[in-house]
Amino acid sequence: MKKLFRLVSVIISSLALVLVLSACGSKSLADQNVVTRAKQTNTITWGVKADTKLFGLMDVKNSQIKGFEVDMAKALTKQILGPKGKADFVQVTSSTRMPLLKNGNIDAIMATMTITPERLKQVDFSRSYFDAGQSLLVKKGSSVKSVKDLNHKGATVLGVVGSNSVQNVAKFAPKAKVLQLSDYAQAMTALKSGQGEALTTDNGILAGMSVENPGYVLTGGAFTKEPYGIAINKGQPEFKRDLNTALTKVEQSGQYNRILKKWFGNVPGMNVKEMER
Repeated sequence: MKKLFRLVSVIISSLALVLVLSACGSKSLADQNVVTRAKQTNTITWGVKADTKLFGLMDVKNSQIKGFEVDMAKALTKQILGPKGKADFVQVTSSTRMPLLKNGNIDAIMATMTITPERLKQVDFSRSYFDAGQSLLVKKGSSVKSVKDLNHKGATVLGVVGSNSVQNVAKFAPKAKVLQLSDYAQAMTALKSGQGEALTTDNGILAGMSVENPGYVLTGGAFTKEPYGIAINKGQPEFKRDLNTALTKVEQSGQYNRILKKWFGNVPGMNVKEMER
């Protein structure tokens, strides 16, 4: 009986050791080669927004996310994987996109994400695919004409958690209070209810919100430069190269300009000619 017990103990210990060694030797999803996995599955998984009109917005009729970034992700996927390449989409927000990428739940972030020195410490970026600039959205007839008009005590500026636009307010209107909401839908609701004098983020995003809410307009022009890039985990040089090559091909073929005109061609205040590549 003792021999049997010792034998069982040895077997259990051996199995435990194998499991530990296997766990140590395996790579997490985030560390795996994205290009190799994408070619095996014929799929690239993109993190996109579903609350940002023109860039990525959920169509309640068919539960599909539609927008400029979604169409661009599809075009880039086919450039990298071929005509049958599939783009999968995972809904992200400004606050969830980085954790989802770091955990390997998505391969790339294409979600109105500005390339900044701070973010470059955490992730790698493709080159810019959309050159935005921070602006303000206010109620039609508002006395706020520029960001300087918000630089006083008592002024409240609305923003979204995880967006670098919120940090920029401290530079251009340091006396203003900043109220951060979890997403743009909540931020717009807060603006309508008078919780703030202005909502700030990139002009492309605000243009979409203005289209959806006719009583609200962009004001003050762009007071920063916000180049959007595709964020990927560090240690993926092959994927970064493929993304940049694919972006160049999409631009040179004229597909980029067609997608741009599709989503921004009829938006008041957006000069698509200046944005073409």
